[in-house]
Amino acid sequence: MEEGHTISPDIADLRSFYGERLGVIAHGLIAARLAALWPSAAGDRVLGIGYATPFLGPFCDNAERVLAFMPAAQGVMNWSAKEGGNLAALVVEDELPLGDSTVDRILAVHCLETAANARELLGEMWRVLAPGGKLIVVVPNRRGIWARVEKTPFGYGRPFSRGQLTTLLRDAQFSGAAWSGALFAPPFANRFLLRNGRGWDRAGAMLWPAFAGVLIVEATKLVYQTLPVRSRSRSRRVPALRPALIPPG
Repeated sequence: MEEGHTISPDIADLRSFYGERLGVIAHGLIAARLAALWPSAAGDRVLGIGYATPFLGPFCDNAERVLAFMPAAQGVMNWSAKEGGNLAALVVEDELPLGDSTVDRILAVHCLETAANARELLGEMWRVLAPGGKLIVVVPNRRGIWARVEKTPFGYGRPFSRGQLTTLLRDAQFSGAAWSGALFAPPFANRFLLRNGRGWDRAGAMLWPAFAGVLIVEATKLVYQTLPVRSRSRSRRVPALRPALIPPG
């Protein structure tokens, strides 16, 4: 898949969308899927990347720590947990300011589809995740209607098919463990559609799962154990050469 710069919604657009009726419905439908995948993050260190703050709140009650990283192309806004204090930072997406294996879970929303280099970003996520750590990625579905409508943030960047996302995760040493989708209703601010959003998602998950507005996948960081190098204690003996400048005795 071709990499390069893509148009990204800025932080003001994202915040505005989730404050509107359509955004509130979208948030509720996606959040329900996330809660099913991660019912608890007790004692874990959780990192949100992209614009994940609308979905990080439930983890603040029992996680050891929750952070929000927002890419430079998007912009940043203050975000705090219930105790107060800013927990958000502006970052370069392929140089995350964390040490190796320092977080247990990563939630990436409004992130991978607008990244300048999705492979490098996934590589950084792999680096900062602890061995066996969990990653949830939420991306626009190439087959879905939401990827074709620019009035929502899901209409920006590169939408993914399940096969494309599987390849990206595999190349970055992640194993896709659980797949689901959300936003089966059309992205229109129609009261009937909005009022029945959950019904659309329940029906869509059963009847036309390939046409979800977003793909949601939970993946696990893979760590391959290297084999120890066998000692060469029985290497072949090479006879010593006579120094060339010393005449034979």
